[in-house]
Amino acid sequence: MSTSNPTCSIEVTINGQAGRYEVEPRQHLVDFLRNELELTGSHLGCEHGVCGACTVKLDGVIVRGCLVLAVQADGKSVQTVEGLTESGTMRDLQDAFVKRNALQCGFCTSGMLMAASELIEQQPGAQREEVRSFIAGNFCRCTGYHAIVDAICDVLQARRLAAQGAKA
Repeated sequence: MSTSNPTCSIEVTINGQAGRYEVEPRQHLVDFLRNELELTGSHLGCEHGVCGACTVKLDGVIVRGCLVLAVQADGKSVQTVEGLTESGTMRDLQDAFVKRNALQCGFCTSGMLMAASELIEQQPGAQREEVRSFIAGNFCRCTGYHAIVDAICDVLQARRLAAQGAKA
């Protein structure tokens, strides 16, 4: 009896780099990213899609990496927190998290940044209650959310002011 697990070949673009990979059919996307590609920014928390620590973007939409199988990413684009960091698109958000002390242990931070990035992109006019609602699916056991919400609101406000200044 063979003990090797069958694999499937997938083609996926990860943080802008296209590649072909062999994955086990039941391997979760976050496990593939962390264990095979050493992209360890996304964390495994609850493994039930509840905590948000494993949040990544799949074809531009945030998903829970623990609920998506790697084979489901075949032909798609995956962006991790490492990819957003390298692109510089969320430098102001990262700086605001540091300034507001919106991170402590850091376990939830990548998922929070991914969710906050999507919120800022999709709802640039979001108000405080909308921010709280949007990030409600990302758990943080350390900061109590106030600093996280403050950091996101700071970025929303700064970007709104920058947009108004650009129009003037």
